[in-house]
Amino acid sequence: MDKTQSMTHPNIKNRWLIALSAIGIHISIGSVYAYSVITNPVKDIFDVEGSTIKWAFKLAILFLGFSAAFLGPWVEKVGPKVSGITAGLFYGIGILGSGLAVYLESLPMFYLCYGVIGGIGLGLGYITPVSTLVKWFPDKRGLATGMAIMGFGFSALIFGPVMQSLFETVGISNAFYILGIIYMVLIIVSALYIERPPVGYSPTGFSQEASSTIKADISNMTSKEALSSRRFYYIWIMMFINITCGIAIIAAASPMVQEKLNYTPMQAATVVGLIGVFNGLGRLFWSSLSDYLGRSNTYVLFFAFQILAFYFLPQITVELTFLIVLFTVITMYGGGFATLPAFLGDLFGTKQLGAIHGLVLAGWALAGVVGPTIYDVVLKTTGSLDITLRVFSGLFLIAFVVSLLMKRSVNLAYKKADEVTVDL
Repeated sequence: MDKTQSMTHPNIKNRWLIALSAIGIHISIGSVYAYSVITNPVKDIFDVEGSTIKWAFKLAILFLGFSAAFLGPWVEKVGPKVSGITAGLFYGIGILGSGLAVYLESLPMFYLCYGVIGGIGLGLGYITPVSTLVKWFPDKRGLATGMAIMGFGFSALIFGPVMQSLFETVGISNAFYILGIIYMVLIIVSALYIERPPVGYSPTGFSQEASSTIKADISNMTSKEALSSRRFYYIWIMMFINITCGIAIIAAASPMVQEKLNYTPMQAATVVGLIGVFNGLGRLFWSSLSDYLGRSNTYVLFFAFQILAFYFLPQITVELTFLIVLFTVITMYGGGFATLPAFLGDLFGTKQLGAIHGLVLAGWALAGVVGPTIYDVVLKTTGSLDITLRVFSGLFLIAFVVSLLMKRSVNLAYKKADEVTVDL
């Protein structure tokens, strides 16, 4: 920030603490990815199959996507502090209510609390810090959003063992009560520090005009205007396919490595744990790299690699090579999420970035159902893992073509903007 801005805004907040607050929110709501730890203890309480209990998780992801889409304009209107506090209340109450549902042995109440109420908290918490971070970090959009969304990916590694320990020491209902309070306090305390930067804010020494790697946003649209843009549908299709295929391979990871590498169930479980690590690392690595590589080029690389990876993965017999390819795919799955907010900022500006981000995340809700369903249907029909993964390779081919169309559209937009600048 220059001297003029320092004098105008003497009490401006530290943008790195804003980023840390965003991480606090995402680490809390990302605990939903540790749901597998919940499944067995809770199914025994309700005396149902694990697949029945998993519907609470599916509902949570469904309401994450749709609440992000429909409440995005409200988040932009009230600001990150109010929406963050609201997210903390919804998610915390959802988890607390889940504990009460377990105590009362009411499965419908468990679905309502964890899936619906908690899911709304997830959606609000996911999009709340994103548009704010993009505004605080015009020089490092990918890095900033990557740090926050990395917290979402890493959360299961933190809260998974905490959940298991609480289940064993204080009981299931009490564990939910403790977790609900922890999540609510952490999210609300984090939200209290988050606010939008002052109008005209720019980091110290940063000049977008003088930067050789950072270009001005293509446009500055409302969510309604974005829906009339071809680029919005390009990015929606790209993300839908990336999430569909990524969720499918994550769901299939354990049986796949047991079949292809002759791993024991325990060895396969270790691979699943490492998937969480690479999912989180990929979010920070690829989003940060996109600041230099370019957002369009990053997605083109994602899809080009995964076309080949999904096609040839079943044929790889060398253990190390198989795992390298698998984990690279996982980093790109996570990287797609983390690079998205920065890309949307490039494409549509920051006027209603949270709302636009929410509309794209509606694809997450659908992909969470479509991906595993395609995998199960194709595998059951063909009986072949090779054919199943080749179907996903074909989907990535579609995404690759769309990403090239996006790259062409972005390049033309920047070229047109440069020509206007020259004319002026």
